[in-house]
Amino acid sequence: MNNDNLNNLNEQELRRLEELELLEKAGINPYPYQFNKTYKNNEIKNLFSDESAVNVAIAGRIMSIRRMGKASFFHILDDTARLQIYFKKDDLPSEPNEDSLSYDNLKLLDIGDIVGVEGFVFKTKTGEISVHSQRVKLLCKSLSPLPIVKEEIDADGNKITHDAFADKELRYRKRYIDLIVNSQVRDTFIKRSKIVSFLRRYFDARGWLEVETPSLQPIPGGASARPFITHHNALDMPLYLRIAIELYLKRLIVGGLEGVYEIGKNFRNEGMDKSHNPEFTMLEIYVAYHDYNWLMDLWEDVLSKLAIEINGTTDLTHYAEIISLKPPFQRAKMFDLYKQYTGMDLKGKTREELLIIAKKLNVEVPPSASSMKILDEIFGAKVEPHLIQPTFVLDYPIEMSPLTKKHRSEEGLVERFELFINGKELANAYSELTDPRDQRERFEEQAKIKATGDDEAMFLDEDFINAIETGMPPTAGLGMGIDRLVMLLTGETSIRDVIFFPTMRNK
Repeated sequence: MNNDNLNNLNEQELRRLEELELLEKAGINPYPYQFNKTYKNNEIKNLFSDESAVNVAIAGRIMSIRRMGKASFFHILDDTARLQIYFKKDDLPSEPNEDSLSYDNLKLLDIGDIVGVEGFVFKTKTGEISVHSQRVKLLCKSLSPLPIVKEEIDADGNKITHDAFADKELRYRKRYIDLIVNSQVRDTFIKRSKIVSFLRRYFDARGWLEVETPSLQPIPGGASARPFITHHNALDMPLYLRIAIELYLKRLIVGGLEGVYEIGKNFRNEGMDKSHNPEFTMLEIYVAYHDYNWLMDLWEDVLSKLAIEINGTTDLTHYAEIISLKPPFQRAKMFDLYKQYTGMDLKGKTREELLIIAKKLNVEVPPSASSMKILDEIFGAKVEPHLIQPTFVLDYPIEMSPLTKKHRSEEGLVERFELFINGKELANAYSELTDPRDQRERFEEQAKIKATGDDEAMFLDEDFINAIETGMPPTAGLGMGIDRLVMLLTGETSIRDVIFFPTMRNK
């Protein structure tokens, strides 16, 4: 390391570099190639007792150090739990070798270093399951100190945290530190992985295929959103990061696959807030020969079973009002909800009439907004905050849903629902539009809206129209935001807390 870099280091970092040099002079490799673990820390705690004296090999990051002359206690953390390690001077080599440090070498270890330990399980006098070390190997010398987070239990049994690594922006930028020192953060992301795993198992058990479709698309379709644009040099053509997965999955239904789903990234060049990140994860699923009524029943089953899998109950207790995911969910027509929460009948209103209504309701909308956009803004401001318990909002106006079948009994509406929970949209589903003539008319109407300046209106996709001209069976389709689902089931209030590396402004 050159002098300029050394001048930028603080006292702790300089001390760690000195320790590193001393370890290397003692013949110790501070960055070895492997260590053969036999157990995870939680397995040690759950499987063994003080009578077991089972020989184990474990590894993890040092999180606390207590030195007591000829004995020392460390706590090490792996991806399951913290575990106490007991070191006794007489039980370690007098000189370091390729299998173990000496006891004197332990003074060159710091919080943040990663070690491998071989020894036997025992229980201390205070009743703590621990490992009595007979060999200890340095697996990684940490040169950058960790923030020290201390926890204690008060007289009432409450956990108190001191010196927490709590700065939100720093936590998002340095998620690797966040995961090390904040156990609840690690638990949230473990739950996220389990949620995705459950969904895959549920769909696979029903014979539906997980597939992959393009993230780079010549025409961004399947949603009303502003895309990110890039350029392919070899083909000399613009490409778009996908805003939805929908249209390619429906091409696969046309191709004869009767149930397909994809869990993948979407990208939308839009604003950021607690429930929006420009890069996010979506589940989309399409099953032939079904409609949106079938999907509502299916999704009640999916979410209730998922809640039990993740939290052990269908009741979500993270919120001011307990939210129950036990079926059946409330079902309400969109225009009935408008009337309930605004006192006005919005069905069949012209754009000009909707502009006047929005003004009366103190809902701000752009002067050039389409009727679709005005309805959406009113719904978001006046209706959504009331939808705390799971609610299927049914039967949207046709102009808001260009990919959806017309309602079989109500003029001007389509067979679409959105699922709202805790005041936020969680899922969007249709009886899919399979008439190519109707689809072309809807796309052409979207093109007119785009021409007025609405850059979130849909593109006309000739190849997709050609696909459904080939023949698409009746199909039920649903999209759900994985990030919002994780927020719901973990009680997190910001999408950034459920995405490992959220999009951040440059420092």
